[in-house]
Amino acid sequence: MAKQKNTNDTMEKLVSLCKRRGYVFPSSEIYGGLISCWDYGPMGAELKRNLKNFWWNEMTNRRDDIEGLDAAILMHPQVWHTSGHVELFNDPMVDCKKCKARFRADKLEESRCPEKPSKSPIEHGCDLTEAKNFNLMFKTHMGPIESDDNVIYMRPETAQGIYVNFLNVKNSSRQKIPFGIAQIGKAFRNEITPGNFIFRTREFEQMEMQFFIHPTEDDQWFEYWREQRWEFYKKLGINMEKLRWHEHGEGELAHYAKAAYDIEYEYPFGWQELEGVHNRTDFDLSRHMEATRKNMEYKDERYEEKFVPYIIETSAGCDRTLLTLLVDAYDEVEIKGETRVFLRLSPKVAPIKAAILPLVKKDGMPEYAEKVLAEVKKHHKVFYDVSGAVGRRYARMDEAGCPFCITIDGQTLEDDTMTVRDRDTMEQKRMKTAEIIDFLDVQVNG
Repeated sequence: MAKQKNTNDTMEKLVSLCKRRGYVFPSSEIYGGLISCWDYGPMGAELKRNLKNFWWNEMTNRRDDIEGLDAAILMHPQVWHTSGHVELFNDPMVDCKKCKARFRADKLEESRCPEKPSKSPIEHGCDLTEAKNFNLMFKTHMGPIESDDNVIYMRPETAQGIYVNFLNVKNSSRQKIPFGIAQIGKAFRNEITPGNFIFRTREFEQMEMQFFIHPTEDDQWFEYWREQRWEFYKKLGINMEKLRWHEHGEGELAHYAKAAYDIEYEYPFGWQELEGVHNRTDFDLSRHMEATRKNMEYKDERYEEKFVPYIIETSAGCDRTLLTLLVDAYDEVEIKGETRVFLRLSPKVAPIKAAILPLVKKDGMPEYAEKVLAEVKKHHKVFYDVSGAVGRRYARMDEAGCPFCITIDGQTLEDDTMTVRDRDTMEQKRMKTAEIIDFLDVQVNG
């Protein structure tokens, strides 16, 4: 079935579905919420865990050349001076003198005036102040006394935790270059204009990998990781027609980058960055080596001279990727005069892999279904539903993103077979319990 085209109200519908089906809730909602902060409900927490596990397996478990790391959120404050974040991690900010709203000066055309949400501040004629730099890092204090001497920062990225642990990981894992370090973790940015649901938030999770290489091999590895990251989204089941590459031009490149490409996705609110692949050269390790006097140079029998490794970075936002999965999966289909909503999540990441549905609440069907439930849930996350007509139960599971429904009927009691209904093709096949488990293994694990 063809997916619907993006429309202006797609995001509103998706946000409503996420709350209704337990994917994402406004944070602190009973207190009126906190702007751009979100809580993941039962389905959202499961989807997020599946996504992170999928990424982790692709990056570490299935490779011999990438090690995992879980660095602390709070780091020595000098790290952020050395990395340039204290000095350079700024966005230009302007305020409207009339409505008191705050906007990024370089994103005015994309912003919306709260007095006239259909127009940008420029179109609405907002009375804007001069632009000034606004540092995006959250500050806090460590220790019992709040003073300038004990200021620390909530990390704005996970990458620095990898760089300062380069020697630790290299020595303890006995890895030789080229090798990588992967990490999934929380980061915090005091964004001026967060928004678009969970696309840009002030608290978020990153899935980053830093790959350490010889400087002469940077172009080769840069292209290799571009290809690998593109294939990752194929495996996730993303509609590849909605993905494209964007190369950073001379004015867009970060101060540390030799080259950078973004994978962009076409969201209902336009083409936006999904993941970045960057050639960071030896900037990061050289800066930390200079600041700490710790030797970050590398040498083994393959190279004649010592060198500071170059780094190829792949950086994806977990929350943003999760939103991409939801947007890409959202579909509306007209069935018998009724608009039905389908959330066509891949079985690889879907929160619930299958629903187990006794056709009726009698004739021993619920008891049989509970036995099937006990067996299948040893292997996969499944859901039991006996409430309402089976057609309505199908519809609920379709909207919730469940890829398969297993129905126990009269024939089940005769030959131990059940119908397995595919959400996307509507095809139904009869299988026994052991066959269902094997079938789900293939669908989920590939």
